[in-house]
Amino acid sequence: MIANPFGFLFFPLKQWQLTATLKPDQYTPYLLYPVLLALIPGIAWYYGTTVSGWAVGDGEGVTRLTTQSALKLIIAFYFTMLISIAVVGYSISWMAKTYGVETTTSKGIVVSAFAATPLFIIGVVGFYPVLWLDLSLGVFAVCWSVYLLYTGIPIVMKMPKEQGFLYTSAIIAVCLVILMCIMGGTVILWDNGFMPVFTD
Repeated sequence: MIANPFGFLFFPLKQWQLTATLKPDQYTPYLLYPVLLALIPGIAWYYGTTVSGWAVGDGEGVTRLTTQSALKLIIAFYFTMLISIAVVGYSISWMAKTYGVETTTSKGIVVSAFAATPLFIIGVVGFYPVLWLDLSLGVFAVCWSVYLLYTGIPIVMKMPKEQGFLYTSAIIAVCLVILMCIMGGTVILWDNGFMPVFTD
């Protein structure tokens, strides 16, 4: 099965080779992949911030968000993930011409979503928020996603590794721009009713 999340964690080369065998019109059904997997961190962090809570420093109390506040933040978080995947995917398909590759937007989005698999799966840590653990696993997930991009794009786009390296590096630059936009957007949203509201 191509859309196997754990395959991208443990057997990425095999998964990319299977993905490369798809015809252009066969990528469309896999657009549901990020829609479903993005629910994992969304549900986990909603539960973690409203039920489990987290401790700040050495304090004895547990901090939680109100359900209404958490729901607004998680919905924004969910759509931010999907929009980011779509933008990266569009960038993959748009830059393809520069590197002499014919592709489609749906193929780019699917490649982007498959590469983001570790970020989706590691979202389960949200069920029990622990700062040092979440940061450590988050950094690992980002590194694995970058590795997936560097290994996957040359295989799926059927190009030499050297050319694929330059192509992927350009995509990573797009990812960094998206990250900066998310950080700026967060500040704007916080000033417009999305600021976290904590329970008493």
